[in-house]
Amino acid sequence: MTDADPTRDFIASTVAQNGVVLFMKGTPDAPRCGFSALAVQILDHVGAPFVGVDVLQSEALRDGIKAYTDWPTIPQLYVKGEFIGGSDIVREMFQAGELQQLMADKGVLAEGDAV
Repeated sequence: MTDADPTRDFIASTVAQNGVVLFMKGTPDAPRCGFSALAVQILDHVGAPFVGVDVLQSEALRDGIKAYTDWPTIPQLYVKGEFIGGSDIVREMFQAGELQQLMADKGVLAEGDAV
């Protein structure tokens, strides 16, 4: 078995190169499931600049992101390389004010930007 896994490499480099990444079904402008749409709405509301990656573009990516985190559902949110969770966790953190604080602590949002 070879160590070369282009899907895993793509996921790792995308997470490493962007402050906030949402692996989702569809795109931020056109989510293809309610859970992805909810995550996009929350990130937009918080004001966090983020990169949306459409996992529907390939089966390898869709399966690969689940294996990468050992997390069974999509969307998946990463902040500064750290896996945060899916839409339920993102929603709960947002409602508690924890997501905004995490974004500020990680330097994604300026302290005054958090809603």
